[in-house]
Amino acid sequence: MANSAKPRKKRLALLLGVGLDFDGHKRVTTGPNFALIGGSKDTHAYMTEKAVKINEKLKQAGKCLATVSHEQLDEIAQSVGLKRAEPPAN
Repeated sequence: MANSAKPRKKRLALLLGVGLDFDGHKRVTTGPNFALIGGSKDTHAYMTEKAVKINEKLKQAGKCLATVSHEQLDEIAQSVGLKRAEPPAN
């Protein structure tokens, strides 16, 4: 009897950055594993720098965004200077 299990779909992952400040210019930057939209010139440059650094750290660790654990990604993000947002206190 043939194996009727469905083939697994490839898992996809993407870092999405959205800059909420606005200086009149539309900015969109894409790269391996990331898409960045909006933001002032400074905000967009900051997001780009962090996304590139995260990709470099993933590559150094021999990982890819689609397979890295949440904990590992959190550690990498913190190592490049990002901080986890705390939920609002009730």
